[in-house]
Amino acid sequence: MTNPLYDTLFARHRDSDAPFMYLNGRAMPYGAFVDRAARMAGAMGALGLEPGDRLAAQVGKSPDAVALYAACAAAGVVLLPLNTAYTPAEIAYFVSDAEAALLVADPGAEAALTEVAHQAGARIATLGQDGGGSLAEATDAADPAEPVARDESDLAAFLYTSGTTGRSKGAMLSQGNLLSNARTLTDHWRFDAGDNLIHALPIFHTHGLFVAINVTLTAGGAMTFLPRFDIDAILDAMPGATAMMGVPTFYTRLLADPRLDRERTANMRLFVSGSAPMLPETHRQWTERTGHRILERYGMTETNMNTSNPYEGERRPGTVGLPLPGVDLRICTPGTTDPVPQGETGMIEVRGPNVFQGYWRMPEKTAAELRPDGWFITGDLGRQDAEGYVTIVGRDKDLVISGGFNIYPREVEEVLDAQPGVLESAVIGIPHPDLGEGLLAVVVPDGDTPPEETLRRALETELARFKQPRLYVFAPELPRNTMGKVQKAALRRTHAGAFDAT
Repeated sequence: MTNPLYDTLFARHRDSDAPFMYLNGRAMPYGAFVDRAARMAGAMGALGLEPGDRLAAQVGKSPDAVALYAACAAAGVVLLPLNTAYTPAEIAYFVSDAEAALLVADPGAEAALTEVAHQAGARIATLGQDGGGSLAEATDAADPAEPVARDESDLAAFLYTSGTTGRSKGAMLSQGNLLSNARTLTDHWRFDAGDNLIHALPIFHTHGLFVAINVTLTAGGAMTFLPRFDIDAILDAMPGATAMMGVPTFYTRLLADPRLDRERTANMRLFVSGSAPMLPETHRQWTERTGHRILERYGMTETNMNTSNPYEGERRPGTVGLPLPGVDLRICTPGTTDPVPQGETGMIEVRGPNVFQGYWRMPEKTAAELRPDGWFITGDLGRQDAEGYVTIVGRDKDLVISGGFNIYPREVEEVLDAQPGVLESAVIGIPHPDLGEGLLAVVVPDGDTPPEETLRRALETELARFKQPRLYVFAPELPRNTMGKVQKAALRRTHAGAFDAT
């Protein structure tokens, strides 16, 4: 009986005393972690979860939150990690759409989410960042569970990605999808048991969960596990660490600290950046200050990682590198399968063992974006040079990436347009010195201009904080073309420097 994901990432470490996580200076050994995960799988079985069931989790970052991932793998349960900033209204959609059997929440959110779970036909359990909660207590009392039989085609996770229509899509990732990417990245980035990765990313996202953690587990290395991005903690960790994965915001904020220098980073061998574009100037400043070249890569919720600048060889600022081993990449004329001439811009499509299985119960969306022969239409526009380096030049799906988080403007516009005093709105992403892109809302009033503070308060109850516009502009109308489509490119040009003055 085998369970490839659990066996490869977790079970092989069950007897190891090697450190897996460093938390507040103390080491959690691999063996203790795997035992905790096995007991959590036992507790989940006692709650009635069966292989194939979905488990939605909105919990803080902690060792138990990682153990929940391992426990789901052991039990054959499909994990649905949810952003901790999501509101109960947003959580309700995900739990209902996925038909989750269990919602695991922070103890402090139990009151707000109990009715959400019940309305969706799910049970609720709690897991606290401090080690408390009903699931933690059940784990303490449970016997370790044996892993259930699975194969690489079985689903391991749902990751929801917003659509331009506002309805989020559940990307179905199999055990094989996750394992193929973990193995490739471990080899490509030269991770081994001697590595200590600074982990300051959230773990409800591909980057922090299925890249950083899976690579560490595959290599048998350790993580300095930080609850959040904290400059002091990261700088303190660097002399004893070997690698860090982050978003561009990590690097711009670290560069603003005079303590960052070559001496502090002397033991480090690799800095990886992704989830949002990095300015070439950030690359230049980082190399000048530390002597290290940041390695930028490109991935998606539906595919994990697709390309990477090389570990050995030229890392080109402004590019996301070369297709990873085993990943096919082509750039086509949008709407066709015709390749564009080399160096010209087109739609990026990828194919490989990392590409997801489709969208949960959305066959029409799956058919529109995942071709029968396995090519996935990413929605990203890019070009590829003669050496194979890929440059992302735009996004066809109107996606905004702010601080590493994906935001689809249509979702924000629908909430804004429903507010009293708003005739219509257009939400755009424009350059932001810290976040990469910041969200700006252009609002057309319906009569008297509504107070900006009223709009801000309304959105606070409907949308996660990262989806809320940072700036509001009021205008008599929106620019449109002859077909009536709002010209967002014109709005981006008009307001491109808005954050420079803030």
